[in-house]
Amino acid sequence: KMGEGKILREIFYLTHGDPIMYINESIKLRHFFEGWKERICSEKPKCILVVSAHWDTDDPTVNMVEHCETIHDFEGYPPPLYQIKYPAPGAPDLARKVQELLKASGFKCELDMKRGLDHAAWFPLMYMYPEANIPVCELSIQSHKDGAYHYNMGRALAPLLQEGVLIIG
Repeated sequence: KMGEGKILREIFYLTHGDPIMYINESIKLRHFFEGWKERICSEKPKCILVVSAHWDTDDPTVNMVEHCETIHDFEGYPPPLYQIKYPAPGAPDLARKVQELLKASGFKCELDMKRGLDHAAWFPLMYMYPEANIPVCELSIQSHKDGAYHYNMGRALAPLLQEGVLIIG
């Protein structure tokens, strides 16, 4: 159920980095992600919402699935990278809440009942929360809209912090 998590106070904007860091363990961003729980966010979030720059739609769209498939949306990397799975559970209750909050603020919001997680979501999460046991959903961006539009989207979603949702952009 939504609403039972600890209050989080911040939204994090993170690069997902280059998938090659899966093979190259010396990349500093990998170490940053691996130290996430110890140094940045020690409280386990109830759910995670990732606003993905790798999912661009006309109107905000949130995936509403029970289990997140791993989308390998990159090309030209070594074969082991295409074998990676991040089997996090989906967050259908969170997806509904995202849709409700956006619509209440005047945004359209569609639900996608099939989409999994692209590498902007699963790649950092596989280091931040390697257990893959926190429900995750993903929200698309609208690159044809300006910064004020996306800022207002963020304001509409801010109540999720009170419900223990980690929001990553």
